[in-house]
Amino acid sequence: MPYTRRETIFRDNVPIYLFTLTIMIPVAEAEGVQLCCPANGRYSFFNSPYPPHKLNSGVDLYPVEGFGGDALSPVDGEVVYLRQVKAPGGHGFEAADHDSVIVIRNKDNRDTVTKLLHADPLVEVGETVKTGDVIGTTIRSGYYGMGTSPHLHAEIRKPDDPIRARGGYTLKRVDQTVGEPVSELSGEVIQVQSEFTFIRINSTSIGLVGTVNGCPAILDGGIPYYRWMGAHLSIPPSEGVISLMGKTIGTITEVFEGSCKADCADFSFFVKDMSLFGISLTLQPRKEALVKLYPRKMGSLEPSLGDWLDVKLNV
Repeated sequence: MPYTRRETIFRDNVPIYLFTLTIMIPVAEAEGVQLCCPANGRYSFFNSPYPPHKLNSGVDLYPVEGFGGDALSPVDGEVVYLRQVKAPGGHGFEAADHDSVIVIRNKDNRDTVTKLLHADPLVEVGETVKTGDVIGTTIRSGYYGMGTSPHLHAEIRKPDDPIRARGGYTLKRVDQTVGEPVSELSGEVIQVQSEFTFIRINSTSIGLVGTVNGCPAILDGGIPYYRWMGAHLSIPPSEGVISLMGKTIGTITEVFEGSCKADCADFSFFVKDMSLFGISLTLQPRKEALVKLYPRKMGSLEPSLGDWLDVKLNV
């Protein structure tokens, strides 16, 4: 689902129009409505302590641009509600003093709306938007953690109950592919900041693949620091364990259609004998598995781009 954005620059006072083509990929659905993510972005159902993620009724959609970059609409529809809310101060970082809510009545099912958080709106109530349209700019919210990347939080809801943290429709992952479980966790460093390091692992899956009761499953969440996690597979069992590289890291507590939730076991990750705060796991539409490494102390893990890091799991 492509969209085209026009940008204008001036050369010798003559306007020159630049066009950027971005592909939007459906990643989550409920009630006949699909939520789309930039093809070069990331998404996650379970990587947040916010209640909708524990209920599988929220998905975070991560763009490529940094904070203050474009927030793209994940749906077609009409903007019906805008609201600014007070936000807490940043925990060790400078954050906006507010967050924003954008509500869009869905074109594909007008008996539903999509609630969006974490973007200052550039649209007005009554405005019609298409998937991929720029609807705002991303905010670094005080609700975030130190290393949280810019994203849109999205839920599909009833029109008469658009705002609450609970009450959204349960979401289903659109891309049901999984891939093969990894035997080791290692990859090339592709991004370095004092708060985190991204590595690209050797996998053609859309995420890091472990197992649920021995069956391949894509892992999703902030582990072990959130103390719970999710896993995606076609037919999740009602009970059992989640494993990574043959080691048990979670016990299943709840099952959804195409996914399950688990409490984390007692485990930790290490890089070069350095204990990590944890790893952040999302899904990538372009089938490129990325893993985000969080050090316990900001700036203590700063490899060079192109380095190869081996991540060890201690259970």
